[in-house]
Amino acid sequence: MVHLYYGGGKGKTTAALGLAVRAAGNGWRVGVVQFLKGRRTGELAALETLGAVVLRGKAVGRFVAQMTAAERTETRSMCDANFARARELCATDSAPVLLVLDEICAAYRESLVDTAAVDAFLAAVPDGVEVVLTGREPPERFFARADYVTEMRCVRHPFDAGVAARSGVEF
Repeated sequence: MVHLYYGGGKGKTTAALGLAVRAAGNGWRVGVVQFLKGRRTGELAALETLGAVVLRGKAVGRFVAQMTAAERTETRSMCDANFARARELCATDSAPVLLVLDEICAAYRESLVDTAAVDAFLAAVPDGVEVVLTGREPPERFFARADYVTEMRCVRHPFDAGVAARSGVEF
């Protein structure tokens, strides 16, 4: 099955990684690819302790809209390499049973990952692999492919009042 957690609200990554913890706690092999994220987070440390494979990276500490052309190229290379590694893992005897593709929507929309490779993967998800897609503004093809679709909608968030992201809550 394919899950899609999308929208402008907090909780997409939290829900996906919560599912990953649940899966790992049930003895499933778990893989997480985080696109466009570089900050270390508590949930990733916990998942690695549980044996999850975590692939991530971002070339710079800026939002995509602020990246130079060279930084976008470097980020695209990193995202493509991580996605290729995840696809390779899915083709092995020790394939993850749950694969989280966190922020795939933004990477896809901004062409910071090989969209044809993502489309091909989603068209033929390997047997026995559950896939979670997260992010804002997913392409229509993600909606069409997903078995579960959950929208996260922000009603109120402390960031709007100037509160910075907090360790243990936002990361």
